[in-house]
Amino acid sequence: MNKRFDLICVGMALLDSIIKGFDPQPISASGYRAASGTLNVGGEAVNEAVTGAKLGLKTGIVCALGADEAGEMVRNTLRRSGVDVSRIVRGESTPVTTMFVHADGTRKSITNEAHRFNFHPENDPAAFTDASALILGSLFRAPFDDPAIIHAVLKAAKEAGQIVLADTKLPNFRFLKLDDLRDSLPLIDYLTPNEDEARYFTGKTEPEDMADALLSWGVKHAVIKLGAKGCLMKTKEKTVTLPAYAIHAVDATGAGDNFAAGFVSELLRGKPAEEALSFANACGALCATAVGAGTALQSRDQVLRFMADTPFMR
Repeated sequence: MNKRFDLICVGMALLDSIIKGFDPQPISASGYRAASGTLNVGGEAVNEAVTGAKLGLKTGIVCALGADEAGEMVRNTLRRSGVDVSRIVRGESTPVTTMFVHADGTRKSITNEAHRFNFHPENDPAAFTDASALILGSLFRAPFDDPAIIHAVLKAAKEAGQIVLADTKLPNFRFLKLDDLRDSLPLIDYLTPNEDEARYFTGKTEPEDMADALLSWGVKHAVIKLGAKGCLMKTKEKTVTLPAYAIHAVDATGAGDNFAAGFVSELLRGKPAEEALSFANACGALCATAVGAGTALQSRDQVLRFMADTPFMR
């Protein structure tokens, strides 16, 4: 059956206030300095949808935005990027995240109560099943911090024949364990935590052991993003490891989301999972070369040139 979209992304949409080079020494009783401060559209579903559209996919998004200026900023960016915004749910307020980015590109974030808003995609399966692939961004954050919502969405996606990729985030308000998702994890084709998230959820310290633990819960492909150490993908039959690209990391915000969209982009083009992993690895690395999740990556051709011209870390 022909689908209207190649990819639909479901999950968080927000505004990132990104602060680089924060100096903890006050310059006055209530004043501090930083090297820079920028506002960037973000949220896992937004980052993935924008990246998917830039990579040439017909992309839609299911997310919640407030009827406020922050929400309009997010919506306008999505539209300019070519993402279908007809399935956005409007609520009271758009989440705003404050991000402190360190010199090596790593970051810390501050969330607020607006991040808890649980909209209900499971009530309208047609909103997310009219696509060849679905990305849940991100598992363990609203709306995917409710086992019933997670299972209903995944069940509808698999019944519709979709490829399902689920990215993960560490919980911030509601804390779930893998055991809470025992019926849902076997419905996921590709689960893509980073190393910290995989360690938190599995209790393992080595990437291969983390992947084995996720596979034992029924996930079909466990993909562990390892930052400066590259990435690992494991199934019951084989293990694939890739080194990281040698880049100057500026800001890792959204790198995992670019990775996820890049991975699905290549799968939908019929590439083997190993080739899709290599392309995804490049998308994540390219993202980290500029401030903001949607700044650096602009097209599939750009990613291919990056892969050809950029060496791996030694």
